[in-house]
Amino acid sequence: MADSSSTTSGSSPKHVAGTWYSVPELRLRDHRFTVPLDYSLAASPKITVFAREVVSVGKEEQHLPYLLYLQGGPGFECMRPTESSGWIHRVCEEFRLILMDQRGTGLSTPLTPSSMSQFKSAKALADYLVHFRADNIVNDAEFIRVHLVPDTGPWTVLGQSYGGFCAVTYLSFAPQGLKQVLLTGGIPPIGNGCTADAVYRACREQLILQNEKFYKRYPQDIEVVHEVVKFLAESEGGGVSLPSGGFLTPRGLQTLGLSGLGSSTGFERLHYMFERVWDPPLVPGAPKQISYYFLKSFESWSSLDTNPLYALMHESIYCQGDASRWSAERMRDEDETKFDALKAAKEGRPVVFTGEMIFPWMFDEIHALKPFKEAANILAEKKDWPPLYDKKSLNDNKVPVAAAVYYEDMYVNFKLAMETASQIAGIRLWISNEYMHSGLRDNGSRVLDQLSGMLNGKKPLF
Repeated sequence: MADSSSTTSGSSPKHVAGTWYSVPELRLRDHRFTVPLDYSLAASPKITVFAREVVSVGKEEQHLPYLLYLQGGPGFECMRPTESSGWIHRVCEEFRLILMDQRGTGLSTPLTPSSMSQFKSAKALADYLVHFRADNIVNDAEFIRVHLVPDTGPWTVLGQSYGGFCAVTYLSFAPQGLKQVLLTGGIPPIGNGCTADAVYRACREQLILQNEKFYKRYPQDIEVVHEVVKFLAESEGGGVSLPSGGFLTPRGLQTLGLSGLGSSTGFERLHYMFERVWDPPLVPGAPKQISYYFLKSFESWSSLDTNPLYALMHESIYCQGDASRWSAERMRDEDETKFDALKAAKEGRPVVFTGEMIFPWMFDEIHALKPFKEAANILAEKKDWPPLYDKKSLNDNKVPVAAAVYYEDMYVNFKLAMETASQIAGIRLWISNEYMHSGLRDNGSRVLDQLSGMLNGKKPLF
C-alpha cells in the first residue's frame, strides 16, 4: 500500500475541506482529496476522492474516534444522509463518521456513461479502469486517514458487502491504519487466481433456494412469469424495447433476481412489480403489451445505467493473477437446463431468476453499457491482476475484527466466508439467519451493538 507520510492541517492542495452544514440532528462537512490514479507512479495522473464527515449536532469540535464506512458495490457511491437514523445514528453516538465515495463513484471522479465516453479507445478505457479495485480504494483510504485524522492515528473501518472485501484488503496491506474492523456480510474469498467460478458454484444452492421461497410465498407469480417469458420470446427479435433504448429479453428478465431475491423486502417488491406487468385493454382488439411501468421499473432496479462501473468491474473483484473469462456466463452454461427460461415456461416449471451475476450479453441489451462492450471483454480476459489479499498478513493479524456472517446470504456465500474467516487471526464471528445480506440496513443498531460488544468485552468469548 502507498505511504502518505506528510500530514496537513486544514485545507491544502491535496485536501480541501468545506464548511459545516446540517441535516436533521446531524452536522456534515465535505472533503475533497487529490490523489494519484496509480500510486505506483511518481508522476501519476490525479483524480479526486470525496469524503463526507458526519457527527451528531453539537459534536463538531469534540475529540471523537474516527470510523470509515466502506460501501457495498463495486461501483456504488456512499449513501447521502438525510437525517440521523439507522446505523448512522448508532455510529454517531460515539464516532466521527467518514462516508467515502469510492473512486469512480459519486463525487470521486465518477465513471459514468457520459464521462467514460471521453476515452478514444476501448483499450484506453480498460487501462484506466484497472486502477479502480480494492487495492487502490485502500490506498485512497490511507491517504485520507493521514491527511484527516489527528496525529495520523488509526481508525475503525466498517465494511458492508464489497466494502468488507475492501476492509480485508486493508487488513492485508495496511493494518497499521486500523484500530478495529467491523464486517457485515462482507468476508471475501481470498484464493489465488480467479475465485469467481467457485463463488458462482457455491452461491447456486442459495440462489435456487431463494427462488423456491419466492414462489412459495407468491405461487401465483409462477404463471405470471411464464406468460411474460413467452411474450418476450415470441416478440420480434426475442424481446421488447426498454424506455432507455435497451432491449428486454427472457434472460434479461431473469436478472431481476439480483435485487429481488437477496434482501429483506426484495420478495415483496418483485411481486408487486409483476402485479403491474400488463397494460389494461382499453380498446377492443388492442394488442397485448407490457406496461411502461414495468419496463421502467426493470431499468430502475439494475442501476447499471447510472453505475456502469459495477458491470465493468464486478468479476475483477475475484481476480488475483488470472482472468475471469466471463465466469458467470460459463457457470450458467454448466446448468443451462435449469436456467433456460423459455424451456421452464413451456414445461410448466418455475422460471429461475439469476443472482449477482454480470453477463457479456448485458453489454448488448442495456443501452448505457453498449459503448463499453469491447472494454468489458478486455477486462474479462486480463490475467495479470495484482493481489488483493495477503494470507500471511491475515494469518498474523493483530487488529481486532468482528464480522456478521449471514447464513442465508445470497451474495456472499456462507461456506466461502467461513473458509476465509479461518485465515484471519483473532476474528470474532456472529453467525445469524435472522437477517439476509441487508442486515446493516434493516437493523443497523442491533448489528453494530453485537459486533462492538464482541470487541469491547460486553459479549462473552464463549
